[in-house]
Amino acid sequence: MNDQLIAAVVAELAPALAGRMLGKVWQLSRVALAFDFRLSDGRYLLVSVDPAAPRIYSIARTVRELERQSLTPSSFVLTMRKQLGGARVLRVEKDEGERVVRFSFASYDAVGDTHDFVLVAQLTGRAANLLLLDASGRVLDTLRPPRGEGQEIADLYQPPPRRSNSDEGERVPKPPPFSRGTHASLSAAADAYYQALETTRAFDARAAAHRARLRALAEKQKKLRRNLEKDLATHGDAAEHKRVGDLLLANISTAERRGSQVFLTDYFADDAPTVELEIDEHATLQEEAARRFARYTKAKRAALETAARLEEVNASLASLEQRQLELERIIAARDAAALEAFDETAARGAKGNRASSSRGVAGKDDHRTKAQIKAAEQVAGARRYRSSDGYEILVGRAAKDNDQLTFKVARSHDLWLHAADYPGSHVVVRNHTRGADVPHRTIIEAAQLAAHFSQAKRDAKVSVHYTPRKFLSKPKGAAPGLVRMSSFRTLLVEPREGVERI
Repeated sequence: MNDQLIAAVVAELAPALAGRMLGKVWQLSRVALAFDFRLSDGRYLLVSVDPAAPRIYSIARTVRELERQSLTPSSFVLTMRKQLGGARVLRVEKDEGERVVRFSFASYDAVGDTHDFVLVAQLTGRAANLLLLDASGRVLDTLRPPRGEGQEIADLYQPPPRRSNSDEGERVPKPPPFSRGTHASLSAAADAYYQALETTRAFDARAAAHRARLRALAEKQKKLRRNLEKDLATHGDAAEHKRVGDLLLANISTAERRGSQVFLTDYFADDAPTVELEIDEHATLQEEAARRFARYTKAKRAALETAARLEEVNASLASLEQRQLELERIIAARDAAALEAFDETAARGAKGNRASSSRGVAGKDDHRTKAQIKAAEQVAGARRYRSSDGYEILVGRAAKDNDQLTFKVARSHDLWLHAADYPGSHVVVRNHTRGADVPHRTIIEAAQLAAHFSQAKRDAKVSVHYTPRKFLSKPKGAAPGLVRMSSFRTLLVEPREGVERI
Protein backbone atom coordinates (compact mmCIF):
# COMPACT_ATOMS: atom_id res chain seq x y z
CA MET A 1 0.00 0.00 0.00
CA ASN A 2 1.31 3.44 -0.87
CA ASP A 3 1.26 6.55 1.33
CA GLN A 4 -2.00 7.80 -0.15
CA LEU A 5 -3.91 4.54 0.46
CA ILE A 6 -2.57 4.18 4.00
CA ALA A 7 -3.69 7.73 4.82
CA ALA A 8 -7.17 7.05 3.43
CA VAL A 9 -7.54 3.75 5.33
CA VAL A 10 -6.34 5.34 8.58
CA ALA A 11 -8.85 8.17 8.10
CA GLU A 12 -11.61 5.51 7.94
CA LEU A 13 -10.28 3.45 10.84
CA ALA A 14 -9.32 6.16 13.34
CA PRO A 15 -12.88 7.23 14.38
CA ALA A 16 -14.04 3.61 14.65
CA LEU A 17 -11.07 2.54 16.80
CA ALA A 18 -10.91 5.51 19.16
CA GLY A 19 -11.97 4.48 22.66
CA ARG A 20 -12.13 0.78 21.76
CA MET A 21 -10.63 -1.86 24.04
CA LEU A 22 -8.12 -4.33 22.60
CA GLY A 23 -9.38 -7.91 22.81
CA LYS A 24 -7.90 -11.04 21.28
CA VAL A 25 -4.96 -11.00 18.87
CA TRP A 26 -4.49 -13.78 16.30
CA GLN A 27 -1.18 -14.48 14.58
CA LEU A 28 -2.29 -15.33 11.04
CA SER A 29 1.24 -15.72 9.71
CA ARG A 30 4.79 -14.94 10.73
CA VAL A 31 4.25 -11.33 9.63
CA ALA A 32 0.48 -10.76 9.93
CA LEU A 33 -1.76 -10.18 12.96
CA ALA A 34 -5.53 -9.75 13.35
CA PHE A 35 -6.81 -7.59 16.24
CA ASP A 36 -10.23 -7.69 17.86
CA PHE A 37 -11.26 -4.16 18.88
CA ARG A 38 -14.94 -5.21 19.21
CA LEU A 39 -15.95 -2.96 16.33
CA SER A 40 -19.66 -2.32 15.86
CA ASP A 41 -19.65 -3.84 12.35
CA GLY A 42 -18.02 -7.05 13.61
CA ARG A 43 -14.84 -6.58 11.57
CA TYR A 44 -11.26 -7.12 12.74
CA LEU A 45 -8.13 -5.08 12.10
CA LEU A 46 -5.51 -6.75 9.91
CA VAL A 47 -1.90 -5.54 9.95
CA SER A 48 0.61 -7.31 7.72
CA VAL A 49 4.29 -6.33 7.67
CA ASP A 50 5.16 -8.69 4.83
CA PRO A 51 7.99 -6.80 3.07
CA ALA A 52 6.51 -7.72 -0.30
CA ALA A 53 3.06 -6.30 0.54
CA PRO A 54 2.78 -4.40 3.86
CA ARG A 55 -0.83 -3.36 4.49
CA ILE A 56 -3.45 -2.31 7.04
CA TYR A 57 -7.26 -2.46 6.84
CA SER A 58 -10.26 -4.09 8.51
CA ILE A 59 -11.45 -7.55 7.50
CA ALA A 60 -14.72 -9.46 7.73
CA ARG A 61 -14.00 -12.93 9.13
CA THR A 62 -15.60 -15.32 11.58
CA VAL A 63 -13.80 -16.26 14.77
CA ARG A 64 -13.69 -19.86 13.52
CA GLU A 65 -11.88 -18.76 10.36
CA LEU A 66 -9.34 -16.76 12.36
CA GLU A 67 -8.79 -19.61 14.82
CA ARG A 68 -8.30 -22.08 11.99
CA GLN A 69 -5.73 -19.88 10.27
CA SER A 70 -3.90 -18.74 13.40
CA LEU A 71 -0.44 -19.97 14.38
CA THR A 72 1.19 -20.39 17.76
CA PRO A 73 1.61 -16.85 19.16
CA SER A 74 5.08 -15.35 18.78
CA SER A 75 6.93 -13.70 21.67
CA PHE A 76 5.81 -10.32 20.30
CA VAL A 77 2.13 -11.28 20.57
CA LEU A 78 2.69 -12.55 24.10
CA THR A 79 4.33 -9.23 25.02
CA MET A 80 1.36 -7.35 23.55
CA ARG A 81 -1.08 -9.45 25.53
CA LYS A 82 0.84 -8.72 28.70
CA GLN A 83 1.20 -4.97 28.17
CA LEU A 84 -1.97 -4.13 26.23
CA GLY A 85 -4.48 -6.59 27.69
CA GLY A 86 -7.63 -4.55 28.28
CA ALA A 87 -5.98 -1.34 27.03
CA ARG A 88 -8.06 1.29 25.23
CA VAL A 89 -7.16 3.06 22.00
CA LEU A 90 -6.63 6.79 22.55
CA ARG A 91 -6.01 7.67 18.92
CA VAL A 92 -4.78 6.31 15.59
CA GLU A 93 -2.47 8.56 13.57
CA LYS A 94 -0.33 8.33 10.49
CA ASP A 95 3.04 10.09 10.42
CA GLU A 96 3.07 12.88 7.85
CA GLY A 97 4.88 11.77 4.70
CA GLU A 98 5.74 8.38 6.23
CA ARG A 99 4.15 4.96 5.82
CA VAL A 100 4.02 4.68 9.61
CA VAL A 101 0.81 4.31 11.63
CA ARG A 102 0.77 4.79 15.40
CA PHE A 103 -1.85 3.31 17.75
CA SER A 104 -1.73 5.07 21.13
CA PHE A 105 -3.03 2.96 24.04
CA ALA A 106 -3.79 3.60 27.69
CA SER A 107 -3.81 0.62 30.04
CA TYR A 108 -4.66 0.49 33.71
CA ASP A 109 -3.03 -1.65 36.38
CA ALA A 110 -4.64 -3.20 39.46
CA VAL A 111 -4.33 -0.01 41.51
CA GLY A 112 -5.77 2.20 38.78
CA ASP A 113 -2.52 3.74 37.52
CA THR A 114 -2.39 4.54 33.81
CA HIS A 115 0.37 3.25 31.55
CA ASP A 116 0.76 4.50 27.99
CA PHE A 117 2.02 2.43 25.09
CA VAL A 118 2.27 2.96 21.35
CA LEU A 119 1.96 0.23 18.74
CA VAL A 120 3.76 1.26 15.55
CA ALA A 121 2.79 -0.30 12.23
CA GLN A 122 5.78 0.42 10.02
CA LEU A 123 4.58 -0.34 6.47
CA THR A 124 7.84 0.52 4.74
CA GLY A 125 8.76 -2.33 2.42
CA ARG A 126 11.92 -4.16 3.46
CA ALA A 127 11.91 -2.38 6.85
CA ALA A 128 8.23 -3.23 7.49
CA ASN A 129 7.65 -4.16 11.12
CA LEU A 130 5.37 -3.94 14.13
CA LEU A 131 6.97 -2.33 17.17
CA LEU A 132 5.65 -1.85 20.70
CA LEU A 133 6.89 1.34 22.39
CA ASP A 134 6.70 2.40 26.01
CA ALA A 135 5.52 5.84 27.19
CA SER A 136 8.95 7.35 26.54
CA GLY A 137 8.98 6.06 22.95
CA ARG A 138 11.55 3.31 23.49
CA VAL A 139 11.20 -0.02 21.68
CA LEU A 140 9.98 -2.84 23.94
CA ASP A 141 9.57 -5.57 21.32
CA THR A 142 9.25 -6.12 17.56
CA LEU A 143 7.42 -8.66 15.40
CA ARG A 144 10.24 -8.99 12.86
CA PRO A 145 13.96 -8.84 13.67
CA PRO A 146 14.82 -5.12 14.00
CA ARG A 147 17.37 -3.48 11.72
CA GLY A 148 19.00 -0.09 11.95
CA GLU A 149 19.17 2.81 14.33
CA GLY A 150 15.98 3.56 16.24
CA GLN A 151 14.64 0.06 15.59
CA GLU A 152 16.53 -2.10 18.10
CA ILE A 153 15.15 -3.09 21.50
CA ALA A 154 15.57 -0.23 24.04
CA ASP A 155 16.31 2.30 21.25
CA LEU A 156 14.36 5.54 21.15
CA TYR A 157 12.14 4.78 18.16
CA GLN A 158 12.61 6.59 14.91
CA PRO A 159 11.20 5.61 11.49
CA PRO A 160 13.60 4.10 8.97
CA PRO A 161 15.33 6.73 6.81
CA ARG A 162 13.60 7.62 3.57
CA ARG A 163 15.28 6.81 0.31
CA SER A 164 16.49 9.90 -1.42
CA ASN A 165 15.62 10.71 -5.00
CA SER A 166 19.17 9.80 -5.98
CA ASP A 167 18.67 6.34 -4.44
CA GLU A 168 15.29 5.76 -5.98
CA GLY A 169 15.77 7.70 -9.20
CA GLU A 170 13.22 10.18 -10.42
CA ARG A 171 10.40 7.63 -10.46
CA VAL A 172 6.82 8.51 -11.23
CA PRO A 173 4.61 7.50 -8.25
CA LYS A 174 2.69 4.31 -8.96
CA PRO A 175 -1.10 4.59 -9.07
CA PRO A 176 -2.97 2.89 -6.20
CA PRO A 177 -3.55 -0.85 -6.91
CA PHE A 178 -7.25 -0.53 -6.04
CA SER A 179 -9.96 2.03 -5.23
CA ARG A 180 -13.09 1.96 -3.13
CA GLY A 181 -15.34 1.57 -6.15
CA THR A 182 -18.68 0.00 -5.21
CA HIS A 183 -17.43 -1.37 -1.88
CA ALA A 184 -18.87 -0.13 1.42
CA SER A 185 -15.48 1.12 2.58
CA LEU A 186 -11.88 1.38 1.47
CA SER A 187 -11.04 -1.46 3.90
CA ALA A 188 -13.62 -3.66 2.20
CA ALA A 189 -12.07 -2.83 -1.17
CA ALA A 190 -8.59 -3.60 0.20
CA ASP A 191 -9.79 -6.90 1.67
CA ALA A 192 -11.38 -7.91 -1.64
CA TYR A 193 -8.27 -6.89 -3.58
CA TYR A 194 -5.78 -8.77 -1.38
CA GLN A 195 -8.00 -11.84 -1.09
CA ALA A 196 -8.25 -11.98 -4.87
CA LEU A 197 -4.49 -11.50 -5.07
CA GLU A 198 -3.95 -14.33 -2.58
CA THR A 199 -6.33 -16.57 -4.52
CA THR A 200 -4.41 -15.81 -7.71
CA ARG A 201 -1.07 -16.50 -6.06
CA ALA A 202 -2.36 -19.75 -4.54
CA PHE A 203 -3.67 -20.84 -7.96
CA ASP A 204 -0.35 -20.00 -9.59
CA ALA A 205 1.62 -21.81 -6.86
CA ARG A 206 -0.50 -24.96 -7.19
CA ALA A 207 -0.28 -24.83 -10.97
CA ALA A 208 3.51 -24.40 -10.83
CA ALA A 209 3.78 -27.33 -8.41
CA HIS A 210 1.79 -29.54 -10.80
CA ARG A 211 3.90 -28.42 -13.75
CA ALA A 212 7.09 -29.27 -11.89
CA ARG A 213 5.71 -32.63 -10.73
CA LEU A 214 4.61 -33.65 -14.24
CA ARG A 215 7.94 -32.54 -15.71
CA ALA A 216 9.80 -34.58 -13.08
CA LEU A 217 7.65 -37.66 -13.75
CA ALA A 218 8.14 -37.31 -17.51
CA GLU A 219 11.89 -36.94 -17.07
CA LYS A 220 12.00 -40.08 -14.93
CA GLN A 221 10.13 -42.03 -17.60
CA LYS A 222 12.45 -40.70 -20.32
CA LYS A 223 15.49 -41.66 -18.27
CA LEU A 224 14.02 -45.13 -17.73
CA ARG A 225 13.43 -45.45 -21.48
CA ARG A 226 17.04 -44.47 -22.21
CA ASN A 227 18.28 -47.04 -19.70
CA LEU A 228 16.09 -49.77 -21.20
CA GLU A 229 17.34 -48.97 -24.70
CA LYS A 230 20.91 -49.03 -23.38
CA ASP A 231 20.32 -52.42 -21.74
CA LEU A 232 18.87 -53.76 -24.97
CA ALA A 233 21.98 -52.65 -26.87
CA THR A 234 24.26 -54.19 -24.23
CA HIS A 235 22.71 -57.65 -24.72
CA GLY A 236 23.45 -57.45 -28.45
CA ASP A 237 21.69 -59.02 -31.43
CA ALA A 238 20.21 -62.38 -30.38
CA ALA A 239 20.12 -63.69 -33.99
CA GLU A 240 23.81 -62.86 -34.46
CA HIS A 241 24.77 -64.77 -31.28
CA LYS A 242 22.91 -67.86 -32.57
CA ARG A 243 24.46 -67.54 -36.02
CA VAL A 244 28.01 -67.46 -34.62
CA GLY A 245 27.23 -70.44 -32.35
CA ASP A 246 25.98 -72.45 -35.34
CA LEU A 247 29.09 -71.49 -37.37
CA LEU A 248 31.41 -72.64 -34.59
CA LEU A 249 29.71 -76.03 -34.40
CA ALA A 250 29.71 -76.37 -38.20
CA ASN A 251 33.47 -75.70 -38.32
CA ILE A 252 34.55 -77.98 -35.45
CA SER A 253 36.75 -80.11 -37.69
CA THR A 254 37.75 -77.50 -40.32
CA ALA A 255 38.44 -74.32 -38.33
CA GLU A 256 41.94 -72.87 -38.37
CA ARG A 257 43.18 -71.34 -35.08
CA ARG A 258 46.03 -68.86 -34.59
CA GLY A 259 46.09 -68.02 -30.92
CA SER A 260 42.89 -66.13 -30.17
CA GLN A 261 42.01 -65.84 -33.90
CA VAL A 262 39.75 -68.49 -35.46
CA PHE A 263 39.04 -68.70 -39.20
CA LEU A 264 35.69 -70.21 -40.09
CA THR A 265 33.89 -71.01 -43.33
CA ASP A 266 30.54 -69.22 -43.41
CA TYR A 267 28.29 -71.93 -44.86
CA PHE A 268 25.23 -69.71 -44.42
CA ALA A 269 26.44 -66.99 -46.83
CA ASP A 270 26.69 -67.02 -50.61
CA ASP A 271 30.02 -68.36 -51.90
CA ALA A 272 30.86 -69.62 -48.34
CA PRO A 273 33.49 -66.95 -47.53
CA THR A 274 36.04 -67.32 -44.73
CA VAL A 275 35.33 -65.20 -41.66
CA GLU A 276 37.62 -64.31 -38.80
CA LEU A 277 36.46 -64.58 -35.18
CA GLU A 278 38.27 -63.67 -31.96
CA ILE A 279 37.69 -65.97 -28.99
CA ASP A 280 39.46 -66.89 -25.76
CA GLU A 281 42.54 -68.82 -26.81
CA HIS A 282 42.05 -71.19 -23.84
CA ALA A 283 38.44 -72.03 -24.79
CA THR A 284 37.46 -74.82 -27.17
CA LEU A 285 35.15 -74.17 -30.10
CA GLN A 286 32.41 -76.17 -28.32
CA GLU A 287 32.77 -73.99 -25.17
CA GLU A 288 32.64 -70.80 -27.20
CA ALA A 289 29.58 -72.08 -29.09
CA ALA A 290 27.86 -72.86 -25.76
CA ARG A 291 28.67 -69.35 -24.52
CA ARG A 292 27.23 -67.83 -27.71
CA PHE A 293 24.01 -69.87 -27.40
CA ALA A 294 23.68 -68.76 -23.76
CA ARG A 295 24.03 -65.13 -24.86
CA TYR A 296 21.46 -65.79 -27.58
CA THR A 297 18.94 -67.09 -25.00
CA LYS A 298 19.61 -64.20 -22.64
CA ALA A 299 19.41 -61.56 -25.36
CA LYS A 300 16.20 -63.05 -26.76
CA ARG A 301 14.56 -63.05 -23.30
CA ALA A 302 15.83 -59.53 -22.55
CA ALA A 303 14.50 -58.27 -25.89
CA LEU A 304 11.02 -59.58 -25.08
CA GLU A 305 11.02 -58.20 -21.54
CA THR A 306 12.50 -54.87 -22.57
CA ALA A 307 10.04 -54.46 -25.42
CA ALA A 308 7.17 -54.93 -22.96
CA ARG A 309 8.74 -52.47 -20.54
CA LEU A 310 9.34 -49.92 -23.30
CA GLU A 311 5.70 -50.22 -24.32
CA GLU A 312 4.66 -49.46 -20.71
CA VAL A 313 7.02 -46.50 -20.49
CA ASN A 314 5.85 -45.05 -23.81
CA ALA A 315 2.22 -45.41 -22.70
CA SER A 316 3.05 -43.68 -19.41
CA LEU A 317 4.77 -40.85 -21.28
CA ALA A 318 1.78 -40.45 -23.57
CA SER A 319 -0.50 -40.27 -20.52
CA LEU A 320 1.75 -37.68 -18.89
CA GLU A 321 1.74 -35.58 -22.04
CA GLN A 322 -2.07 -35.64 -22.01
CA ARG A 323 -2.03 -34.60 -18.34
CA GLN A 324 0.33 -31.75 -19.17
CA LEU A 325 -1.95 -30.56 -21.96
CA GLU A 326 -4.96 -30.76 -19.62
CA LEU A 327 -3.09 -28.78 -16.95
CA GLU A 328 -2.14 -26.06 -19.44
CA ARG A 329 -5.78 -25.80 -20.53
CA ILE A 330 -6.87 -25.40 -16.89
CA ILE A 331 -4.19 -22.76 -16.27
CA ALA A 332 -5.14 -20.82 -19.41
CA ALA A 333 -8.81 -20.85 -18.33
CA ARG A 334 -7.91 -19.98 -14.68
CA ASP A 335 -10.39 -22.72 -13.69
CA ALA A 336 -9.98 -23.11 -9.90
CA ALA A 337 -12.54 -25.94 -9.65
CA ALA A 338 -10.83 -27.91 -12.40
CA LEU A 339 -7.45 -27.39 -10.73
CA GLU A 340 -8.87 -28.70 -7.46
CA ALA A 341 -10.13 -31.79 -9.29
CA PHE A 342 -6.68 -32.07 -10.87
CA ASP A 343 -5.19 -31.96 -7.34
CA GLU A 344 -7.36 -34.89 -6.24
CA THR A 345 -6.55 -36.92 -9.35
CA ALA A 346 -2.83 -36.21 -8.89
CA ALA A 347 -2.97 -37.32 -5.25
CA ARG A 348 -4.64 -40.60 -6.24
CA GLY A 349 -2.22 -41.18 -9.12
CA ALA A 350 0.97 -40.18 -7.33
CA LYS A 351 1.43 -43.59 -5.71
CA GLY A 352 0.96 -45.42 -9.01
CA ASN A 353 3.29 -43.07 -10.88
CA ARG A 354 6.05 -43.49 -8.29
CA ALA A 355 5.70 -47.26 -8.43
CA SER A 356 5.73 -47.26 -12.23
CA SER A 357 8.78 -45.02 -12.53
CA SER A 358 10.81 -47.04 -10.03
CA ARG A 359 9.81 -50.49 -11.27
CA GLY A 360 12.74 -52.52 -12.58
CA VAL A 361 15.46 -50.28 -11.15
CA ALA A 362 17.64 -52.41 -8.90
CA GLY A 363 18.70 -51.34 -5.41
CA LYS A 364 17.79 -51.28 -1.75
CA ASP A 365 15.71 -48.11 -1.99
CA ASP A 366 13.23 -49.75 -4.37
CA HIS A 367 12.76 -52.73 -2.06
CA ARG A 368 12.18 -50.40 0.89
CA THR A 369 9.58 -48.45 -1.07
CA LYS A 370 7.67 -51.61 -2.00
CA ALA A 371 7.81 -52.87 1.59
CA GLN A 372 6.55 -49.56 2.92
CA ILE A 373 3.70 -49.46 0.41
CA LYS A 374 2.75 -53.01 1.39
CA ALA A 375 2.95 -52.14 5.09
CA ALA A 376 0.75 -49.07 4.54
CA GLU A 377 -1.89 -51.24 2.91
CA GLN A 378 -1.79 -53.64 5.86
CA VAL A 379 -2.61 -51.02 8.54
CA ALA A 380 -5.88 -52.59 9.64
CA GLY A 381 -8.57 -50.04 10.38
CA ALA A 382 -6.36 -46.94 10.04
CA ARG A 383 -8.27 -43.79 9.13
CA ARG A 384 -6.95 -41.92 6.10
CA TYR A 385 -7.36 -38.19 5.42
CA ARG A 386 -6.09 -35.67 2.90
CA SER A 387 -4.95 -32.26 4.16
CA SER A 388 -5.76 -28.95 2.47
CA ASP A 389 -2.23 -29.04 0.98
CA GLY A 390 -2.74 -32.55 -0.44
CA TYR A 391 -0.74 -34.49 2.18
CA GLU A 392 -1.96 -37.92 3.30
CA ILE A 393 -2.69 -38.16 7.03
CA LEU A 394 -2.98 -41.59 8.71
CA VAL A 395 -4.72 -41.96 12.08
CA GLY A 396 -4.37 -45.15 14.12
CA ARG A 397 -7.19 -46.77 16.09
CA ALA A 398 -6.22 -49.37 18.69
CA ALA A 399 -2.83 -49.59 20.44
CA LYS A 400 -1.57 -52.31 18.06
CA ASP A 401 -2.62 -50.21 15.06
CA ASN A 402 -0.70 -47.25 16.55
CA ASP A 403 2.41 -49.43 16.91
CA GLN A 404 2.12 -50.69 13.34
CA LEU A 405 1.54 -47.18 12.00
CA THR A 406 4.45 -45.58 13.88
CA PHE A 407 7.12 -48.27 13.69
CA LYS A 408 6.26 -50.20 10.51
CA VAL A 409 4.59 -47.74 8.16
CA ALA A 410 5.99 -44.27 8.98
CA ARG A 411 9.32 -43.34 7.44
CA SER A 412 12.01 -41.36 9.22
CA HIS A 413 11.04 -38.04 7.57
CA ASP A 414 7.27 -38.46 8.06
CA LEU A 415 5.71 -36.26 10.75
CA TRP A 416 4.28 -37.93 13.89
CA LEU A 417 1.70 -36.34 16.23
CA HIS A 418 -0.04 -37.29 19.48
CA ALA A 419 -2.17 -35.48 22.08
CA ALA A 420 -0.02 -34.45 25.04
CA ASP A 421 -0.75 -36.14 28.41
CA TYR A 422 -3.83 -37.99 27.12
CA PRO A 423 -4.31 -41.45 25.57
CA GLY A 424 -5.17 -41.22 21.91
CA SER A 425 -4.41 -42.14 18.32
CA HIS A 426 -1.00 -41.90 16.73
CA VAL A 427 -1.18 -39.59 13.70
CA VAL A 428 1.31 -39.69 10.81
CA VAL A 429 1.63 -37.14 7.98
CA ARG A 430 3.18 -38.84 4.96
CA ASN A 431 5.98 -36.63 3.64
CA HIS A 432 7.01 -37.99 0.24
CA THR A 433 9.63 -35.29 -0.34
CA ARG A 434 12.68 -36.03 1.78
CA GLY A 435 14.17 -32.84 3.22
CA ALA A 436 11.07 -30.70 2.57
CA ASP A 437 9.06 -29.32 5.49
CA VAL A 438 5.40 -30.24 5.91
CA PRO A 439 3.30 -27.04 5.43
CA HIS A 440 2.18 -25.48 8.70
CA ARG A 441 -1.48 -25.62 7.69
CA THR A 442 -1.19 -29.41 7.27
CA ILE A 443 0.50 -29.67 10.70
CA ILE A 444 -2.40 -27.74 12.26
CA GLU A 445 -4.97 -30.00 10.57
CA ALA A 446 -3.14 -33.18 11.64
CA ALA A 447 -2.81 -31.83 15.21
CA GLN A 448 -6.56 -31.16 15.27
CA LEU A 449 -7.14 -34.80 14.27
CA ALA A 450 -4.75 -36.01 16.99
CA ALA A 451 -6.68 -33.94 19.55
CA HIS A 452 -10.05 -35.12 18.18
CA PHE A 453 -9.08 -38.81 18.43
CA SER A 454 -7.90 -38.57 22.02
CA GLN A 455 -9.52 -38.59 25.44
CA ALA A 456 -9.21 -34.78 25.44
CA LYS A 457 -11.55 -34.36 22.45
CA ARG A 458 -14.17 -32.50 24.54
CA ASP A 459 -11.69 -29.84 25.70
CA ALA A 460 -11.76 -26.42 24.04
CA LYS A 461 -8.01 -26.50 23.35
CA VAL A 462 -5.60 -29.45 23.46
CA SER A 463 -1.79 -29.53 23.45
CA VAL A 464 -0.41 -31.81 20.74
CA HIS A 465 3.21 -32.95 20.47
CA TYR A 466 4.72 -33.34 16.99
CA THR A 467 8.09 -34.51 15.72
CA PRO A 468 9.66 -36.31 12.74
CA ARG A 469 9.38 -40.10 13.07
CA LYS A 470 13.19 -40.40 13.36
CA PHE A 471 13.05 -38.92 16.88
CA LEU A 472 10.84 -41.74 18.20
CA SER A 473 11.87 -44.99 19.83
CA LYS A 474 10.07 -47.77 21.68
CA PRO A 475 11.17 -48.58 25.24
CA LYS A 476 12.17 -52.20 25.64
CA GLY A 477 9.24 -54.27 26.85
CA ALA A 478 6.81 -51.35 26.58
CA ALA A 479 3.13 -51.98 25.86
CA PRO A 480 1.84 -51.41 22.31
CA GLY A 481 1.37 -47.72 21.51
CA LEU A 482 3.96 -46.38 23.96
CA VAL A 483 6.83 -44.35 22.49
CA ARG A 484 9.76 -42.27 23.68
CA MET A 485 10.42 -38.86 22.03
CA SER A 486 13.97 -37.51 22.00
CA SER A 487 12.83 -34.19 20.54
CA PHE A 488 9.45 -32.61 19.89
CA ARG A 489 7.45 -29.40 19.58
CA THR A 490 3.95 -28.60 20.87
CA LEU A 491 0.87 -26.97 19.35
CA LEU A 492 -2.32 -25.80 21.05
CA VAL A 493 -5.30 -26.60 18.79
CA GLU A 494 -9.04 -27.08 18.80
CA PRO A 495 -10.05 -30.77 18.50
CA ARG A 496 -11.82 -31.23 15.17
CA GLU A 497 -12.11 -33.51 12.15
CA GLY A 498 -11.87 -30.74 9.60
CA VAL A 499 -10.22 -32.37 6.56
CA GLU A 500 -11.37 -34.70 3.82
CA ARG A 501 -11.52 -38.36 4.77
CA ILE A 502 -10.30 -40.76 2.09
